[in-house]
Amino acid sequence: MLDEIARPDDVRRQNRRLVLTVLRQHGLLSRTDIVAQTGLSPSTVSAITTALISEGIVTESRDADAAANRRGRPQVALTLNPDIATIATVELALNLVHAVLFDYKGQLIAEEFRRVSTLDATSDDLIGAICSMLDNLLESKTSGAGRLMHISMGVQGVTDAASTTMLWSPITPDSNIPFGEVLSERYDVAVGVANDCNMIAEALRWIEPDRYSDDFAAILLSHGIGMGLYLKGKPFLGVHSSAAEFGHMLHVPDGALCRCGRHGCIEAYASDYAIMRKTSGRNPKDQPAQDVDAAAYEAIANRARAEDGEERAAFRNAGQAIGSGLRSLFSLIDPVPVALVGSGAGVFDLIEEDLREVVYGTSGWGAAEDLKIRCYPDEHPLILQGCMMTSLLHLDTQIFAPRDAGDASLKRAV
Repeated sequence: MLDEIARPDDVRRQNRRLVLTVLRQHGLLSRTDIVAQTGLSPSTVSAITTALISEGIVTESRDADAAANRRGRPQVALTLNPDIATIATVELALNLVHAVLFDYKGQLIAEEFRRVSTLDATSDDLIGAICSMLDNLLESKTSGAGRLMHISMGVQGVTDAASTTMLWSPITPDSNIPFGEVLSERYDVAVGVANDCNMIAEALRWIEPDRYSDDFAAILLSHGIGMGLYLKGKPFLGVHSSAAEFGHMLHVPDGALCRCGRHGCIEAYASDYAIMRKTSGRNPKDQPAQDVDAAAYEAIANRARAEDGEERAAFRNAGQAIGSGLRSLFSLIDPVPVALVGSGAGVFDLIEEDLREVVYGTSGWGAAEDLKIRCYPDEHPLILQGCMMTSLLHLDTQIFAPRDAGDASLKRAV
C-alpha cells in the first residue's frame, strides 16, 4: 500500500516533465495554455515555470499572435531556451555516417554527411570517422550555443540493453563496438546507442501521437528488416539486447540464406537483397548481396507493376513473409497499428494484398482491411528525429529534472 503513495519529489519531477513536454510540443505557450494542456493547477504551473525561468531553461517573450487574438493584457508566452544546451545525434547506416548538432529546442545547428565504406571498416575506422565529424561540428558552432550535454546514436544493427554497445551489424565486419563508452569518455557526456528501428518508433510517437502512442510497431523494410515495438507506451527491449528482431523470425525452415547466417528468416524473402536475388535467378541459398543499387531495385518494382512475371512473384513472396511475421506477432500481443518504413514501404502496392491475406486469411480477427498500416518510404529523417528526441528527453528527465531536497546541483547523468 505504501508503494502506491507517490513521493513529493517524484510528483514534482512528473509535473515538471509535463510542462517541458508541452512546451516542446507546441513551441510557445502562455501559462494559461500550459494549465489547459497539462491539467495542472495554475499555482503548480506558476511555481514550475518560475523555477524553470530562474534556471534559464525557459524564457519569456511577448506573444504577438496571442495578443492579436485576445482581449486584455498581452499574454506572456513561454518557450524553451535554445542556448542552454546542445545535443548531438549520429546515424550509422550502410556506407553512411550522418552527424547533427541540435539546440535545446530541437533546432538544427550544423550537420555533416560522410560516405564511409562500412563493409570494410573496422571499429577504429568507424569511431574515428564519428569523432572527426563531431569535432568538426562542435568547432563550428557559435559561442552563444550551449555546451554539448548528450549524444544519441541510431545504428543499423543489434545493440545491448544498456544502450552503449553495438553487438552486431551486417554493415561492418567488427562486433561488440563500444560506441557509448568511447564517445562518453571523449566528450564527457552521457551517450545512448540504439537500434535504428527503435529510433524510428520514437520519432513516430512525436510526429503522430494520436496514432502511435501506447501500442504500435514500426517495421523497417530496406536492405535489412527490423522492428521498433511499443507496448503500453513503453519501448520493448530484450534483457540483453535491443531485441524485436522481426526480420530474423523464422519464415521457412531451412529456407533462403539470410545475412545473419541463418536460413529461412523473413529478411531472406522480403528485403531488397532478397528481391534482387530472387529476380536474378540465383539460388536462394547463395550469399546475399552486400549492397543493392536503389535504381536497379526500383526498375524491378516497375517491371512488377507492368506485368505478371517473376518480379511480381518476388514481391508477392515478400508480402507473404512480412504477413507471416505480423500474424505471429499479433498472436502474441493482439493487432496493433503498423508503420512500414524504408524502400519496402515504397513498394507497398506490390506486397499489400498478400500481406493482408496472410495476416487475416484464416483468422477471426476481422477483415484484412482492418489492419491499419501507414507507409514512410524514407527512414533517415525518422531515425534523425528519434535520436534527437531521445537526447532532448534525456535532458528533460535527467539533467534538468528537479533534485531531491537538499541537492540543488545539476550533476551529469551517465
